[in-house]
Amino acid sequence: MARSRNKVPAHARHKKIIKAAKGFQGRRKNTFSNASAAVWQAGQYAYVGRKKKKRTFRSLWIQRINAAVREVDENLTYSRFIDGVTKAGIEVDRKMLSELAINEPAAFKDIVEQARGALA
Repeated sequence: MARSRNKVPAHARHKKIIKAAKGFQGRRKNTFSNASAAVWQAGQYAYVGRKKKKRTFRSLWIQRINAAVREVDENLTYSRFIDGVTKAGIEVDRKMLSELAINEPAAFKDIVEQARGALA
């Protein structure tokens, strides 16, 4: 019986890696061993980036909320506001609070008033 070679599956695997490396520079885009390492590293960066994006957006929401709270009441800080929201039993996350601050200032002002009342 003839020896079975792994040509077609190996070529398919190589082709998949080379396709993923499209847009890379130099040999990283067309040499399998270099492309394989580059794609692996790119995947690691992408994984970390997905986690980092969540931190970045949370930070942005906090900055927006802080600015909006200070527009309503100069003496109220972000941390005191969040404390008041928690004590008032308002279960709205930071993303929605920031959206309210931008799109619905009147509703956000009501939340700030409730938070201030819960602190007193």
